[in-house]
Amino acid sequence: MSAIKRGYGDDIDEYTNDLYCRNWLHEAWLLLDDHIVQLWTPRIKALDDRYKAATVDDDGMALDRFHGLPGPDLWWWRRHPRIFTGDLGLSLRSAGAIGTVPDGA
Repeated sequence: MSAIKRGYGDDIDEYTNDLYCRNWLHEAWLLLDDHIVQLWTPRIKALDDRYKAATVDDDGMALDRFHGLPGPDLWWWRRHPRIFTGDLGLSLRSAGAIGTVPDGA
């Protein structure tokens, strides 16, 4: 999560791979018992909130240029890092995404 907050330096393939990890959690959530869901929901929500704060919602327009977007209920696919760094930043910028470049970059 802190990598996204500072600016995600890997490429588009690594970023989408990380998004697939969130997909897995979304799918696994349906298989968990109520006690586990109640225990972990506040933690997952806190992490999702941190992700939302470090990203921009562009309805997936930039990311869709490189990778087909899954269904609308997978909201994390419609966001990209707020700070552009590395290959991902270059790719998103080339797709017309708006973000900031860290100082000194």
